[in-house]
Amino acid sequence: MKPSIKYQIIFKHKDKYSINSMCKFFEVSRSGYYAFLKRMDIPDRDLPLAEKIRECQEESHRTYGYRRVHIWLERQGIYRNPKTVLRVMQKYNLLSVVRRKKFHYCSQYLHRYPNLLNREFNAERPNQKWVTDISYIKTAQGFLYLSIIRDLYDNSIVAYKMDKEQSIKLVLDTIKAAKRKEKITAEVQLHSDQGFQYTSQAYFNLTQSYGITPSMSRRGNPYDNALAENFFSILKTECIHRVKLSGYDEARLIISEYINFYNNYRIQTKTKLTPLEKRNQFVA
Repeated sequence: MKPSIKYQIIFKHKDKYSINSMCKFFEVSRSGYYAFLKRMDIPDRDLPLAEKIRECQEESHRTYGYRRVHIWLERQGIYRNPKTVLRVMQKYNLLSVVRRKKFHYCSQYLHRYPNLLNREFNAERPNQKWVTDISYIKTAQGFLYLSIIRDLYDNSIVAYKMDKEQSIKLVLDTIKAAKRKEKITAEVQLHSDQGFQYTSQAYFNLTQSYGITPSMSRRGNPYDNALAENFFSILKTECIHRVKLSGYDEARLIISEYINFYNNYRIQTKTKLTPLEKRNQFVA
């Protein structure tokens, strides 16, 4: 926790606890705290944005990463650069407590791969560039995790799997489903973030056996995997957030129905085609 956050907490509770005791507890100096008080008279230009982000995190039970916070802010008519949103969330300790869980597995990192995608999001043909990621769906029974593979040629969802655990098996099953459905060649790039599932030995073994070339975002630079995140945003905006899911079975059914709609019937504004129509154009 940053000293500035500690000083804010101390200031908030100054009438309940002694300044000296709280400074010792938070391992900060009293002189630093009083210097902070002097600076409080200077308006913090980030504070209004931080308050709106705090409101967003309260509504989402602190499950939103900065991309979803950015979307939420735009819905309120507040337009900021995503990097600014991330910086303010870090500054005021407003980061998601759910999405950051994947970074607890640092000791399990086994394989890392070069960033072959490098923000080149256009693909000349199907099954050339895939992106993959995992997101969570909140239900009354708990979180359901959704793993997807998205083709950058037509933005279709090539394969998806759901489970109650965010496991390596979930990712492997998604790749196996894609292999059963699509013709895979050595030219297929599969891009991911640095989640523990994608750095595992099992992931390495499976991609090698299928002839898939892994690609991976650099640490702290998630923009290359934005199109995987983009689908989750569309899914939640157009489907998940419109219903209150009673449990896992209902969530599985609704998600499957939406992905079928998305792949086969949902018109994309950029191409004016559905993913299926664009894919069929290439085959023709």
